[in-house]
Amino acid sequence: MICINNVCYEVVEEQRNGFNEEAFRARYSEILTRYDYIVGDWGYGQLRLKGFFDDQNQKASYDTKISTLTEYLYEYCNFGCPYFVVKKVKNHKLNEAQSDNSVLGS
Repeated sequence: MICINNVCYEVVEEQRNGFNEEAFRARYSEILTRYDYIVGDWGYGQLRLKGFFDDQNQKASYDTKISTLTEYLYEYCNFGCPYFVVKKVKNHKLNEAQSDNSVLGS
């Protein structure tokens, strides 16, 4: 489980050893917290992150539903590229050791 800015994610799919926690943390942006899933794909040594919603999420447009992941991979990713999917873990209680935003001495 990976926790960033008090939001936790678990890896639900990984192809060709695509997940690298250090690279994920480095590329992560606050805007991604709104999504239920984050897909990371590698091309030319660069990690690209894209957010997707659960299919039942009211905010989801067709292109941002997780059920369109296969289409996204075929259309926008290099053929056979390493990739991963992480899912936001809801209602996960953080302890200070897991959180990047823990404040010492408070």
